[in-house]
Amino acid sequence: MRKGTVIALTAILLGGCSVYDDIVGNNKTPPLPGERISVLQHERSLSPDPELANSAVLLPPPTPNASWPQAGGFANHAMHHIQVNDALKRIWSTDIGSGSDDEERLSGEPIIADGKIYVMDSMTVVSAIDAKTGDRVWSADLTPDDDDDGHISGGLAYDNGAIYVTTGFAQVVALEAKTGKVIWRKSLDAPMRSAPTVRGGRIFTVTLNNQLYALNSKNGEELWTHSGLPETASMLGGASPAVDNGIVVVPYTSGQLVALRVENGRVLWEESLAAVRRTDVISTLADIRGRPIIDRDRVIAMSHGGQIVAIDLRSGKRIWDRDIGGLESPWVAGDYVFALTNEAEVVCISRNDGRIRWVRGLPRYEDPEDREDPIIWTGPILASDRLIVAGSNGQALAISPYSGNVLGVVEMPDGVSVPPVVANGSVYFLADDAELVAYQ
Repeated sequence: MRKGTVIALTAILLGGCSVYDDIVGNNKTPPLPGERISVLQHERSLSPDPELANSAVLLPPPTPNASWPQAGGFANHAMHHIQVNDALKRIWSTDIGSGSDDEERLSGEPIIADGKIYVMDSMTVVSAIDAKTGDRVWSADLTPDDDDDGHISGGLAYDNGAIYVTTGFAQVVALEAKTGKVIWRKSLDAPMRSAPTVRGGRIFTVTLNNQLYALNSKNGEELWTHSGLPETASMLGGASPAVDNGIVVVPYTSGQLVALRVENGRVLWEESLAAVRRTDVISTLADIRGRPIIDRDRVIAMSHGGQIVAIDLRSGKRIWDRDIGGLESPWVAGDYVFALTNEAEVVCISRNDGRIRWVRGLPRYEDPEDREDPIIWTGPILASDRLIVAGSNGQALAISPYSGNVLGVVEMPDGVSVPPVVANGSVYFLADDAELVAYQ
């Protein structure tokens, strides 16, 4: 028995040496051929729910909208199904100023009100463009005289004859919508990377250090503030708060989603959309860069860290969640949520229970063979029975909301980093070279 035990232990030790050699690299056996793929990335491919395979996607009929006054459309960011012409044609294009380059970026999407399109270029110059002709009506340079290094700005919002601008110079500026004249300026304690949200005489804006400010829209007076958890790193850009039914829902770069009373900032509930079961470095950034949506007493929000959730607006109770992450804002219409994921997939999700109806993969690289030049997609928006997404490769795609099939491709003058906007039957794209293009 003693001899057998010695033989067994010797075999184990010899096997252990073989394993040790493999680990430290002493084993000279040539490696197996083939591409090495990290098992730690946990790359997942979404699949439709088999029980929904034969169910039809039913959407409300498209309805016209005369304006797009804020980032995401309205203050609640729920635009549903917008009406445009069946056959869109390019009607004009115009240069709005400075575009994106290695140092400065176009970050704020256009807004539309009173027959004008208001845009901000990468050098913080705000312009008013005639929506019918593309002619410039006025422009205003909001760069402070003593500071020219903070041009990654937040964005624009329109309300009651005024344009409200958040800037990388830690200022909120109110302009007359007709003339571009400055009404007031308010300095805050940090720059802003997201557009403001305006409703009921209040401006809600989030600074780079995760501080929410509620300001009086008439004079910029500070009404109240709320502090989110600090975050040392975040994605470029930011998400605007959503406001409806007396509640403001604030997304922070920490992955926090906080609901507060608009009149006093009292916290109603708080959720975390931080990374779930992810080990790659980038996905651990829990940043909520896509705008949350308040739709029929339900909050829909998605984080880059890997969660999309539906939450009861009043109680904060989770209705459903899925391990799906993305940087863009979801889009809600009828009983469905459409979202663009980190894996360059457009997905149709049931608003009721979070089950997946269909998935459509988009091109991920401009050079797919060598997997070079990744394509960054933005969107989607839903306009007359097609989802529209645009990419850094200079293409805009139309996708069927009912099946996920690609309906068509339109070439843009340059890559597109901000989502398109829709008003009065027209779709407007702002390309990275600062060319604003109108389709009708």
